[in-house]
Amino acid sequence: MPLPRPGLPLLIAGLVGATPAAGQTACATRAAAAEPVVVELYTSEGCSSCPPADRWLSTLKGRDGVFPLAFHVDYWDRLGWTDRFASPAWTRRQYDAAARRRSAAVYTPQVLVNGAEHRRWPALPTASAPAVVALSLQRDGETYRARVNRLPGAPARLAGYWAVTEDAHVTRVRAGENGGATLHHDAVVRELHAVAQVGDAPLAFMPRSEPDPVSGPKPRQVLFVVTDADGGRPLQAARLGC
Repeated sequence: MPLPRPGLPLLIAGLVGATPAAGQTACATRAAAAEPVVVELYTSEGCSSCPPADRWLSTLKGRDGVFPLAFHVDYWDRLGWTDRFASPAWTRRQYDAAARRRSAAVYTPQVLVNGAEHRRWPALPTASAPAVVALSLQRDGETYRARVNRLPGAPARLAGYWAVTEDAHVTRVRAGENGGATLHHDAVVRELHAVAQVGDAPLAFMPRSEPDPVSGPKPRQVLFVVTDADGGRPLQAARLGC
């Protein structure tokens, strides 16, 4: 059944400059030459049909060219269990994605692959088209820098976003549709910031996610996705787990 569209604030870009601190982590990666497969799962700990999708998303962890993102929505919190990973911003993102597709389909678990609804999971499309942008991602201390280069066929305007995800979360659900179950979550989105315009200049940003107060620090990845500014389709992606 369709859900009422919430009135929620828009995400904003988080671009900053910083000087690396001595002795802090430094690492880098470069995106592959093919288009990425960006998988968005909209899920909730209060949804009884979501655990199989959560387990499937965990199997995508570490696959070359595949970038899983678990967005926990908040509209099932009313069923008696509050999902600690849920955010009204992720609910808004799901509705915005449906509006771009001119679709009324908003539900959980819902899977989008490169912005298009994908009902055939656990099967995934294989990325085969060459990427139209090149992307490198570097960490120096607490600062990350993304550099984007246009290739033949790139659209006139590029945008993007960066996200922080966490793996290995465990929740013992005590109420609601999943009451009594122990749920395992990977690729949980903890921070997401839109980049309205991507150009030739390097983009610097600094994640500020705090460790989960229930489970403490977990393995983290920082993901940068370049998109077509007009349609929102992912064109390239890279991640760092260092």
